[in-house]
Amino acid sequence: MKKNKVAATAAKIKETFQYFDYRIFIVYLLLMTIGVIAVYSASSEILLINGFKATVYGQKQLLYAFFGVLICLACYSINLDYLRRGKLLLWLLVIVAGLLVYVLFFGQAVNGAKGWINLGPINIQPLELAKLVLTLYLARMLAKADGRLVRGHIISQLLPTAIIAGLLMILVLIEPDFGGTAIIFCLVLIMYSVSGIPTGYILLSIIGITVLVVGGFSLIVAWNPSFLQDIYVYKRFIAFLHPFKTAANEGAQLVNSYYAIHNGGLFGLGLGNSIQKRGYLPEPYTDFILSIIAEEVGSLGALVVLGLLFYLVILIMERGVKAQSQYSTLICFGVTAIIFFQTLFNVGAVLGLMPITGVTLPFISYGGSSLWVLSAAIGLVLNVTAEEKIRQEVQAEDEY
Repeated sequence: MKKNKVAATAAKIKETFQYFDYRIFIVYLLLMTIGVIAVYSASSEILLINGFKATVYGQKQLLYAFFGVLICLACYSINLDYLRRGKLLLWLLVIVAGLLVYVLFFGQAVNGAKGWINLGPINIQPLELAKLVLTLYLARMLAKADGRLVRGHIISQLLPTAIIAGLLMILVLIEPDFGGTAIIFCLVLIMYSVSGIPTGYILLSIIGITVLVVGGFSLIVAWNPSFLQDIYVYKRFIAFLHPFKTAANEGAQLVNSYYAIHNGGLFGLGLGNSIQKRGYLPEPYTDFILSIIAEEVGSLGALVVLGLLFYLVILIMERGVKAQSQYSTLICFGVTAIIFFQTLFNVGAVLGLMPITGVTLPFISYGGSSLWVLSAAIGLVLNVTAEEKIRQEVQAEDEY
């Protein structure tokens, strides 16, 4: 009896993972493994200097990664029909919006932005959850509208989704979190473009927002009003424009990032041998962890990490392109947008090509909030790709 039960369990597991996309999962595991090693290396020195054990953050990141894998597998196993339910998605949106409102009044301020809820051992960032919930909502709504968009009425047809996305962006913007707002905006544009909206609408939106943002910042910098001088976000923007002039204050992070990358050269100083992590580069294990990776294993090592990230993006995007279901395509492209733009904004900040917005490097930077949501996103991608494989098998059998 016991043997039959074990055999039945083994058969169920085998059936469950018959359609599992191991290539995506292995790249995901590799990135998290690199993240655990990088966090341990980047944080050990500063922890020792402050009288803590060198392994504290490394152990925490390992624990985050472990739970991340469980979350990923749970999202792979869930019935997607539950996530397509409109009422559930509306409740999730209400919860996310409520959490974003909560952090505005009671959230913990980190680097000038009130975006965190302190739950004792961990801090939760509602923004991360908002990205995934919005992806699920847009995937359902845009998949329903597939083939039904009528020229001349497209704006009115998409107005409900645009209003909800706009409200989430406003709540994130007033934290203030410009990086998070930009990622949500790019996510929405990508999912709209995949849903069949004419390219002209997307291009006009991009050009309009770009002109508005660049023009607005240019006017503010030229004016340089006194009442903005003490605002953290404005100081960071000035530090982006003049890092070495502000190296003693807000420009320190970017300047020390330059030093770290320069020190590392092509092949690095060796794992654990970073100089900048010893109190020079503030919080080297968070959004500037790529600088420490470049210093320790060189620019080539950093390129390997970025190569894995972009390979993961390509794999997910490829699954989206090949999917027969519009819902599957939208989920894949939504997750692609989150990972790609989060990586782009992080690397841009590390290299001084974009203002520092506190965007973390996916799967690598320290923290559980982003890692768990990204793990859930990977699980959903694995789920929809498995669903696509089953659908293709059924079609092949019907044709036969």
